[in-house]
Amino acid sequence: MNFADRLDAAVAAKGTPALVGLDPHLELLPEEFAAARDTSRPRPLRAARMGDFCCELLELVAPLVPAVKPQSAFFEALGADGVAQWERVVRRAKQLGLLVIGDVKRGDIQSTARAYAAALVEGAGGSSDEACDAITLSPFLGADSIEPFLEVCARTQTGLFILVRTSNPGSADFQRSGSPELSFRIAERVARWGEALLGSSGLSSVGAVVGATHAAELADFRAAMPRTPLLLPGYGAQGATARDLGGAFLAGGRGALINSSRGISFAYREARYGGLSWQAASLAATRAMIADLAAPAGKP
Repeated sequence: MNFADRLDAAVAAKGTPALVGLDPHLELLPEEFAAARDTSRPRPLRAARMGDFCCELLELVAPLVPAVKPQSAFFEALGADGVAQWERVVRRAKQLGLLVIGDVKRGDIQSTARAYAAALVEGAGGSSDEACDAITLSPFLGADSIEPFLEVCARTQTGLFILVRTSNPGSADFQRSGSPELSFRIAERVARWGEALLGSSGLSSVGAVVGATHAAELADFRAAMPRTPLLLPGYGAQGATARDLGGAFLAGGRGALINSSRGISFAYREARYGGLSWQAASLAATRAMIADLAAPAGKP
């Protein structure tokens, strides 16, 4: 099944566009996983404890949300042992019925892009168990750096989320340059790339990353990409609220995923969840997010 159709069905089945990001900052992990940040311990053990945390978090959120977004950098920081845990986490998420969006932000010349596509979307060595359902990409190098991924997605029924307008404070340095602005030029190209990968849902398997922190621009990006699934980082810890998101959705609340990473993974550090175990805090934060997105102020 086309990735966009699988995503649309998964969001409908869970009744929420909430997406949980897995960014396992070692210094923020609960105390029971402290070995992960102890540089005196063997690296395989450190990586395994980081992976244990992610897999436990997956078990908690799997019944509630349609998808997760592991961030590859935190795994790669622990070398080959970390990469092995990345594969473990991707595999476990898929076993739990979650869609996996690999937050890898790759972008390179065409020959290198083919290798990235083979590793991350097709699966290293041809194993689909460790392949992501979709990945994030940077389009800075142009169309020829994206084309290998489009070819793989057409063949494997997987998806892409291309960076259009990111949520970080420095995003305006380049993304708002030019007339029309660079971000809208990318949005136009994303919409065009997506035309060849439309599903029966009417949505494309080529999505876009647009920061929830740019509330005033969301409706314009939605208008520029009417068939494009939007992945919106910036909710929660980065300051965006449910009130900011309405412009990102299509009719019926379709076509967008709202990401929260630290706000769920490390909810136990927040005063409002004081006294709860990290598991109870993460579960409470996930439920609170779902309720917030479904409330009248957050309803698309």
